[in-house]
Amino acid sequence: MMPPRLSRRGFLHAAGALSTAAAAACQAAPPSARPDRLLRIAHLTDIHLDQRSDARLGMAKALAHAQAQADPPAFILNTGDSIMDSLETPKEYSLTRWGLFNEILTQECSLPVVHAIGNHDVFGWGLPELERAALRDDPLFGKGMALQALGLKQRYYSFDQAGWHFIVLDSTHVREIESPMPYTGKLDEEQRAWLRSDLETTAATTPVCIASHIPILCACEFFDGDLAASGNWVVPGAWMHIDAGWLRELFLAHPNVRACLSGHAHQHDRVDYLGVRYACNGAVSGNWWYGDYLHCPPSYVMVDFFADGSIETEFVAYSRT
Repeated sequence: MMPPRLSRRGFLHAAGALSTAAAAACQAAPPSARPDRLLRIAHLTDIHLDQRSDARLGMAKALAHAQAQADPPAFILNTGDSIMDSLETPKEYSLTRWGLFNEILTQECSLPVVHAIGNHDVFGWGLPELERAALRDDPLFGKGMALQALGLKQRYYSFDQAGWHFIVLDSTHVREIESPMPYTGKLDEEQRAWLRSDLETTAATTPVCIASHIPILCACEFFDGDLAASGNWVVPGAWMHIDAGWLRELFLAHPNVRACLSGHAHQHDRVDYLGVRYACNGAVSGNWWYGDYLHCPPSYVMVDFFADGSIETEFVAYSRT
């Protein structure tokens, strides 16, 4: 991810330089910043780019706004749903949207960008069965297109930055039971084994931040629609990780997991639970470029990481005008 835009490979190669930049940023931080801050990033999620002018101009405006912060970020974390949709969109339209996304990112962003894959970034899973069958052998089917567009070798990965260990997860998987949604929020078995191993090989003194598109845990999803109509709270498996219980136990075994950042809900909340801060960080697109969504305007979040393993988040409702 060398300027104007870095791939994941470039980001990892640039880690040393970023550490130096982050340290310099901390030295130049306003007096109000805590002296033990190690890193500051901008978390942008759910851009949902398409050809509409509102989306194109909005994405450019959000990038410019984040980079112009008086206390600037060291890099941008993008947790997916980068384009409006690829689940139910013909291949040529999906490729066009990805091309536009990368064009705007190249033109408007001078910072490294770390990417995760969102559900709307997955190609073809929501198409009719006959169309899906015809795409089975296409290397871009499923997550192949997003991996190619984002310059990722793997759909999940980790890296170290400024004293923190960052883990980027792939939280979108094929729905195994009948549902209106073609996906579920969870980890597959391969990723579970990798995550356990990654945490086991990370020093217990190193704080860990986990990024996923779909929230592992949040409060705001309980208020999106009438989820209590049955007499019980029922949150769809496509809205929040259905394996949150498994992840809870894993995090208890690794108390250096201190933060989980996500998007997907197009809302903003913070849940502190058993030593982990779960932050669901809004949506650049707001209500998919039609104003606010459930009182949450188009937004992004600045995240500060501290030496004691804590984080602080600053909600930024940027102006698109």
